[in-house]
Amino acid sequence: MAFYLVSPDLLNWLILPILIFLAQVANVCMETLRIIFLSKGMKYLAPVIAFFEIIIWLLAIVGVLNNLSNISYFLAYAFGYALGTYVGLVIEEKLSIGMVIMRIITTDGSGEAIQQFLQAENYGSTILDAKGARGGVKMIISLVNRDDVPRITRHIEVTNPGAFFSIEDVKYVNQGVFRPKKQNPFTGFIHSLAGPRKR
Repeated sequence: MAFYLVSPDLLNWLILPILIFLAQVANVCMETLRIIFLSKGMKYLAPVIAFFEIIIWLLAIVGVLNNLSNISYFLAYAFGYALGTYVGLVIEEKLSIGMVIMRIITTDGSGEAIQQFLQAENYGSTILDAKGARGGVKMIISLVNRDDVPRITRHIEVTNPGAFFSIEDVKYVNQGVFRPKKQNPFTGFIHSLAGPRKR
């Protein structure tokens, strides 16, 4: 009934485009999170997100198709798609879900110091002698909680600014030494849906 209290022009050129924009932001944000959860093996949470995602998408696309001559609908849909992708990635970054594998390569004596730091933080690590393009190197491999990565990389940059390191997502972990992960209620709920982590 509220829509009948406003002028058709205001409804068609402002209110409905805003609603389409917000719906598309929510839709693409959920789509981004669903893909991320699938990559993390969260098989129970992803279908729930997919259910609400498709409902929101249908509402948004119906709004666009009902008036194909209104350019504001297309712009709202497109801007909502762009912003939703960004918001989804920001949320995923804040959630810091899962673990990553870090490979750290050093050419000086800092390898032992970096490994000792990881062990002091209750992370298991493996150090290997390897040969690089310029001679012998030390390679440290460790599985760490994703939200600890900034602190670990800062320590590496202070200990050895010239160290090379790479970070990759990990879907499944079996056995190992891991630092207990502090969780807020929301991320704890997310991880509980994913099931217990193999140790």
